[in-house]
Amino acid sequence: QTLLVESGGGLVQPGGSLRLSCAAPRSIFSSFITYHITWYRQAPGKQRELVARITGSGATNYADSVKGRFTISRNNSRKVVYLQMNDLGPEDTAMYYCNSDERLREGIWGQGTQVTVSS
Repeated sequence: QTLLVESGGGLVQPGGSLRLSCAAPRSIFSSFITYHITWYRQAPGKQRELVARITGSGATNYADSVKGRFTISRNNSRKVVYLQMNDLGPEDTAMYYCNSDERLREGIWGQGTQVTVSS
């Protein structure tokens, strides 16, 4: 079972930036480069939603609400996927999760990392 660990959340003022990390510490390089990784978020009282996705080959797509503000990238040698979030607003406040297609099929989720945007 693939282990994915989210980190990098915190409290930030509106207009600020954060970079989230999704690490796969137990994966080997040759496996990690095949993972399609998606960032999701869930705000209190709302359904979990897709934020951004990156395939093993580096293709990306984004939710309309974050296009132009968020950037997903990956460093395969470090086995990490990043989510750079700029120009954050209160509407971005949520628990953020990363997941792989495999874990999604198995219904496995990590603990997530909390992002709070507030003045």
